[in-house]
Amino acid sequence: MESAEERFARLMKLPDASIDLPRAALLIAQTEYPELDINRYLNQIDHHTNEVRDRLFGNHTAEAVIEEINNYLFEEQSFSGNVDDYYDPRNTFFSDLLDRHLGAPISLSLLYMEIGQRLGLPLEGVSFPGHFLVKFDTGHSEIILDPFLKGASLSNEDLEQRLEELYEEESERPDLESLLAPSHKRDILVRMLRNLKAIYFQKENYEKALSISKLIFQVNPKLPVEMRDRGTIFLRMECMRGAMTDYRSYLDYCPDASDGDEIRHHLISLERHVSLLN
Repeated sequence: MESAEERFARLMKLPDASIDLPRAALLIAQTEYPELDINRYLNQIDHHTNEVRDRLFGNHTAEAVIEEINNYLFEEQSFSGNVDDYYDPRNTFFSDLLDRHLGAPISLSLLYMEIGQRLGLPLEGVSFPGHFLVKFDTGHSEIILDPFLKGASLSNEDLEQRLEELYEEESERPDLESLLAPSHKRDILVRMLRNLKAIYFQKENYEKALSISKLIFQVNPKLPVEMRDRGTIFLRMECMRGAMTDYRSYLDYCPDASDGDEIRHHLISLERHVSLLN
């Protein structure tokens, strides 16, 4: 019988457009909860979608659909962002969101997008710094929504203010228009996995961080920053040869990286350590 990791890897061999995003997110959760019944959670998404559909009457505008999704998810069902324990890994696992009605920006956004898309609304994910967001292109303008804040609609001024809070120097701030580009499904999965990896690393649970890193490489095997990060995980686990291999690969891909000198310093120390073991 295939493991969750094996089924996830098989799913990642499909073209981006063919990836079943909720199923992929639930497979990530199943790596943490091996007995998880994926179909039960997919049925929950169907149920939530049908509940919203039943509340829509006659011809309805996109704005009316968005308003009804907000009313149903955040008022009736009390889905919300976990502001009290933001770095709880359960916030990111999609199954936990559906069970607890409490989650992170990206898990809430995934549910929001999926319900909207099933109702004929072409919602797209936006990998914005800080909070993952959702957008709807009306053809004349873009509506930017934050499911972590109960589907609040954000103006350009709101978004610029967020960037000001994240980047002290104006010269460091990315261009707003580029940040609002729609995310591919693989991008969404990588961001979800990076959230988990960062949480486990911060908690010094390096084995789980490494297992999540492996999933990231199944989504995209050519991410230099992930090679660097996995090297650091190996280093913390005292797997010196693994750290050396990943750090070298990172420098091969990014010889002019801003942290290149720091990585080279690590490599010198690692090579000295390994030579003493031979």
